[in-house]
Amino acid sequence: MATYRALRRPVLKIRSAVPSRRIDHLAAEEPLEIRLDGTPLTVTMRTPGDDFDLAAGFLVSEGAVGSAGDISSIRYCAGATAEGLNTYNVLDVRLAPGVAAPAPRNFFTTSSCGVCGKASLEAVSTVARWSVRDDPMRVAPSLVIALPDLLRSAQRVFDRTGGLHAAGLFAPDGTALCVREDVGRHNAVDKILGWAAREDRLPLSGTVLMVSGRASFELVQKAVMAGIPMLAAVSAPSSLAAELAAAEGLTLIGFLRGESMNVYAGEQRMEVDERGRESA
Repeated sequence: MATYRALRRPVLKIRSAVPSRRIDHLAAEEPLEIRLDGTPLTVTMRTPGDDFDLAAGFLVSEGAVGSAGDISSIRYCAGATAEGLNTYNVLDVRLAPGVAAPAPRNFFTTSSCGVCGKASLEAVSTVARWSVRDDPMRVAPSLVIALPDLLRSAQRVFDRTGGLHAAGLFAPDGTALCVREDVGRHNAVDKILGWAAREDRLPLSGTVLMVSGRASFELVQKAVMAGIPMLAAVSAPSSLAAELAAAEGLTLIGFLRGESMNVYAGEQRMEVDERGRESA
């Protein structure tokens, strides 16, 4: 399997009108075709690496997979180069006997789709295997405030490229359980969900998912599908993301910067008293 995630490229750098030439590192981006039992299912642009987790996590997000036993095998297919070399850009997932495949193109809608929000909300409630509403986890604000730095410290490829999103799964005490990077926020989250599925850790009760960037409907949906009760993001959530979080009982935190944050849903999991102080 290709293991590169950052590629070298010569650039012309201009600073204070003075040009110079240097080598820059760019985050790798390549298409990955995911096939299901030999039939093409979807294509996503991703950073190569953790591809098996990405494919498994995508199926978790779509409600097709809930444990390692639901997957019979994952393997790379031969690439399309003239020399017959494997490009490692096509994966075939074989489901275990009796596991139903997602209906063709019956995937959850994202912000790029024109399906109404109500239908999207109802789709998640209908397909989700686990409920996060009754998850008793509670987290101190001081722990949540520390998550961006904890996530950033684990971003090895971002240090070289500055061009990758990250997602991290954390225990309530701040222990990093899994951290993944990718050019796409949704791919980074799918890689975590796939890791959890292949390690038989689903549902991910009592955990916090921290993501770089904003919190979209799609990311809230993925958290709900994996049984994650809390999602935190450094930027804003969308309106539909907040609606879904409230409907499903997920704690949604946005604008997590410095010592500040906004809790858009599920505030009962934050350990604060009426005066805004951390409770014991």
